[in-house]
Amino acid sequence: MNNDAIADNFSLLSKLMDIHGDNSFKAKSYASAAFAIEKLPMQLSTVEPDKIFYIKGIGESVGNKVLEQLQTGTMLALQEYILKTPPGVIEMLNIKGIGPKKISTIWKQMEIETLGELLYACDENRLTLYKGFGEKTQQGVKESIEFYLGTLGSYLYQQIENYTLLVDEKLKETFAEAEFIVTGAFRRQLEVIEKLEWVTTASSDELQVYFAANNYVVVTDETGYISFKGKENVTLGFFCCDEEQLYNQLFATSCSQEFLKTWMETTGWDAANPYSSEEEIFEDCNCAFIPAFEREGDNVIELALQNQLPIVIEPTDIKGIIHSHSKWSDGQNTLEEMVKACIDKGFEYLVISDHSKTAAYAQGLQVERVMAQHGEIDELNAKYPSFKIFKSIESDILGDGSLDYDTAILSTFDIVIASVHSNLKMTEEKAMMRLMNAIQNPFTSILGHMTGRLLLSRNGYPVNHKTIIDACAANNVVVELNAHPRRLDIDWRWIEYALEKNVMISIDPDAHTIDGYNDCKYGVLVAQKAGLTKEQNLSSFSLIEFEKFVAAQKVKRNN
Repeated sequence: MNNDAIADNFSLLSKLMDIHGDNSFKAKSYASAAFAIEKLPMQLSTVEPDKIFYIKGIGESVGNKVLEQLQTGTMLALQEYILKTPPGVIEMLNIKGIGPKKISTIWKQMEIETLGELLYACDENRLTLYKGFGEKTQQGVKESIEFYLGTLGSYLYQQIENYTLLVDEKLKETFAEAEFIVTGAFRRQLEVIEKLEWVTTASSDELQVYFAANNYVVVTDETGYISFKGKENVTLGFFCCDEEQLYNQLFATSCSQEFLKTWMETTGWDAANPYSSEEEIFEDCNCAFIPAFEREGDNVIELALQNQLPIVIEPTDIKGIIHSHSKWSDGQNTLEEMVKACIDKGFEYLVISDHSKTAAYAQGLQVERVMAQHGEIDELNAKYPSFKIFKSIESDILGDGSLDYDTAILSTFDIVIASVHSNLKMTEEKAMMRLMNAIQNPFTSILGHMTGRLLLSRNGYPVNHKTIIDACAANNVVVELNAHPRRLDIDWRWIEYALEKNVMISIDPDAHTIDGYNDCKYGVLVAQKAGLTKEQNLSSFSLIEFEKFVAAQKVKRNN
């Protein structure tokens, strides 16, 4: 078990004890242990057993439970609580707006044990009859349940990526005589995957025998298509066809309906003709090859027919890390560790953008700490002369749209990333006021995660994308594509409009660890869907090009 799994177990144990109203002191100690374990720089599985007890935040009781999990993969105390708690009550922990104390009230006083019952109670306005549940809380709980129920069985691309590759490998190994090619949403690089799909020359009967033997259940069984679901709660779907139709089927199942409709109307595609590759389909239609990730809107077809498709960005085109957090705020690595990791990965520069002073929850930098960090940056730039660290900040956009320091401090940064982190439950009018004021601030270089969304967790606040992009164009502000797999914000569907307005995009990892640099890949994958080129992406600038950008930003401030 890794640290995350162990910490999750302690966190769940703490919450279940609170729900049951048991020993609050122990519950708090397990919650503290979860927090401490999550922040450890090394894996507990690599620590000598007797030394685990001496790690800060662990101690004897927690240490014994850590060893139990490392040795058995489970924790008896947690399993006992799970057994005496209705599954629907545990599931309520996934709902924003209700913590363990409120869940205890819902279960023990309202006698509600499932999310469906709770949603119904919200519709009947019953929650407001109980202490601690006002109308706003009830409405928030209702919306959170509806959102949660709409995402069950859905996964982030990053969450499902390794699983997909493992299943693909297993299928090809098991059915050695058949063809299997990944298709559908995963092949199109969509940010949220609801099911994994393959085109295959294996028969549905063969698949059914295999999956039944491995305890999967049939979800769909239609002519030419069958799907299954197992204990992992991932739907696996298969388009079954003969070898002659394999690539026609692959093409038809790895594009949007909008794209496919226009393709059939405007090209000479003969879906009955056998092809030996997708490339042959495009050649036969006198069209440049369109990768599956770009087969979304129909406008790309006209570009391909005219052989004018842009060469899209690749992960290797990222030259610098923009937007990252160190131990100065809520990151897990020192600034020098982040610098060394950048150098090891071949990046040319690092834009360190720790949190600003209002973000107290993230140890945001007060003015004196800003100055101290700048001193360390100067020292590191002298120590690593072939690499460059830029002084930046992720400045909170405050309630009135102003930034989080006065102009004297803002002027000391090379780059200012402006982001909303607080009071996310806004009307569109409020959100737009804050964002527009921030964009118009001459110190704003990059607009961070535009909508504040967390995929499969939180809808973003409502915004008018076109108005924001137009304002960024007018004020020479770059729009971030936050590459964290749970954000991917700006949504790639709006990048095309940004490019029409000559607004630069910046694929930034929002890294809080050095491993977070790897998230750039997921930003690139969705940017490819929008046809973004490396020339249109700020983090693809070379060091020399980026220094020119910084110089231009400083000129903007003074005009």
